Amino acid sequence: MPRNRYYSGPESDHFDGRFFNTAPPIADKGLRDIWRWRRTSTPSRWPDAVPVAPAVPEARCKGLRITIVGHACVLIQLGGLNLVTDPLWSERASPFSFAGPRRICPPGIAFDDLPRIDAVLLSHNHYDHLDKASLRRLVERDDPRILTPLGNDTIVKQAVPRARVETGDWWDGFALDDGVEATIVPAQHWSARGPRDRRMALWGGFYVRSAQGSAYFAGDTGYGDGSIFPAIRERLGTPDAALLPIGAYAPRWFMADQHIDPDEAVRIMQALGARRAIGIHWGVFQLTDEGRDDPAQLLARALAERGVPPERFAAAESGEVFDF
Repeated sequence: MPRNRYYSGPESDHFDGRFFNTAPPIADKGLRDIWRWRRTSTPSRWPDAVPVAPAVPEARCKGLRITIVGHACVLIQLGGLNLVTDPLWSERASPFSFAGPRRICPPGIAFDDLPRIDAVLLSHNHYDHLDKASLRRLVERDDPRILTPLGNDTIVKQAVPRARVETGDWWDGFALDDGVEATIVPAQHWSARGPRDRRMALWGGFYVRSAQGSAYFAGDTGYGDGSIFPAIRERLGTPDAALLPIGAYAPRWFMADQHIDPDEAVRIMQALGARRAIGIHWGVFQLTDEGRDDPAQLLARALAERGVPPERFAAAESGEVFDF
């Protein structure tokens, strides 16, 4: 096993030199699995482009307001602070500027219209979540704090040496200004930037709380045995807003360990007791086999089957704004 070049620390219930899932433990997918997926895959055809009505956010917001940039990138305005999750303004979710998944709709907030960012919530190191170019632009312009699970600081600092990166384990909290607190929470996923660094950095979501409201950002997660989400509720409470991925789920035999589908997203919303939920991680980059609009359609069906009013869980398009 190659030496862990991102993180070294004491062993724990989810770290033994590499990080691993606990709810339950899952086996890594190998080249044989990837080959099977590619050989048997029948990906749906996506449109070449989808129009967006970009939002122009206010400089500050005293309550809780969420604006969708696209994919897992969201602006959270809470208690007078501006937080952005997994910033991604690049044209591709890829290590290359000339190849890899290309966005089919522009960001829901143009970078120049983005208000000053106080902190970045960075969930893990996959290319559609940790985009070095976007982090570099934010650091050069705003010098925000970057909060991320263990090991990801090595990757960020290599790309942006002057970045102010702070790391933590699952359940570690960070005090932000104006009484806002961000906590890293568990997720059922994995990490890698290449073929030889799998699970060397930790993955997770974030729970943000203040007197003005609370928001849970799942990052990327599978459903697993479902135990993660009641545990979050028990420790941190019921969020006003749950930002839950609803795309990149097909085929299920390959994706279920790492990405939830719309029905599982509804189950997570209910387990959290979330006041409302917002579906993210869909409709921007074609990463898997489902059609571009399938997540929104399956979400509507799951809500109806589970008796949840549709206004409580929106499949958010880039540029949409939600006030709580």
